[in-house]
Amino acid sequence: MVMIMTLQQLKYIIEIVNSGSMSEAAKRLYISQPSLSKAVKELESEINTTLFMRTNKGVTLSSEGIEFLGYARQIVEQTELMESRYLSDKPLHASFSVSTQHYSFAVNAFVALIKKYGYEEYDFNLRETRTYEIIEDVRNLRSEIGILYLSSFNNKVMKKLFKENNLAFNSLFIAKPHIFVSKHNPLSKKNSVNLDDLKEYPYLCFEQGTYNSFYFSEEILSTVYKKKNILVSDRATLFNLLIGLNGYTMSTGIISTELNGTDIVSVPLDAEEIMNVGWVKHNDLSLGILGNAYIEELKSIINKSGL
Repeated sequence: MVMIMTLQQLKYIIEIVNSGSMSEAAKRLYISQPSLSKAVKELESEINTTLFMRTNKGVTLSSEGIEFLGYARQIVEQTELMESRYLSDKPLHASFSVSTQHYSFAVNAFVALIKKYGYEEYDFNLRETRTYEIIEDVRNLRSEIGILYLSSFNNKVMKKLFKENNLAFNSLFIAKPHIFVSKHNPLSKKNSVNLDDLKEYPYLCFEQGTYNSFYFSEEILSTVYKKKNILVSDRATLFNLLIGLNGYTMSTGIISTELNGTDIVSVPLDAEEIMNVGWVKHNDLSLGILGNAYIEELKSIINKSGL
């Protein structure tokens, strides 16, 4: 049998995964959904492999589909690089996606990646999202990389999830707990603070939706009782409330003045816990050129921070 698999078919598979649904992928590809479904079925028939599991909720990659996607991404990426090199009138259309907890260094690395490579055409996706959704995104290959942290408290639960979802965790740095506060907050003048110092201040943290477990909390020491709690869903709102309500949150201590200005400062927190911040990838998928480049940008920014 002579195989006639096309580059376009591979791009279809990649777009379905990136979009998260057949209908959304069809919109982005400017074709009808029946045409896209037919193309996928023809490819599956040709290679005698079921790439997608179809359910009432949509489609997800099969185990064979995950392996196929790895090859497809490499082929498409290398082909586009060749086109960019030898067909100068055809710009390279790059794609890359990362899901992360709310870290400014992750955004800085994302910005640096785009500036460094300077593509004329690209579809990049940065998702600052909930912890469980980061794992889901990487498991389903909607994102190539996920960024989150481990601690002595959540370590066993998170590593169990990584194993169940065939993910590998790679450490970036170890951070001691810090608080973020407004520069006008009295705590900002201290060399360090303890939990007693925080009792009367509003505590701000990122809500985790359905999976609102202490183990998925983005903030360290999630089980410690706080008198005043405020849940938020995005970083801009959290920072505005830190200033407006004189509140605090807990994080790594790395803050970007370029992105967040100088109104928020970091103060060390006296606590025994540590944050092992790292990135996860799918075990069956090697990082592409942009994935590896993004990790290097992360490391560069973290090194400049002194960690």
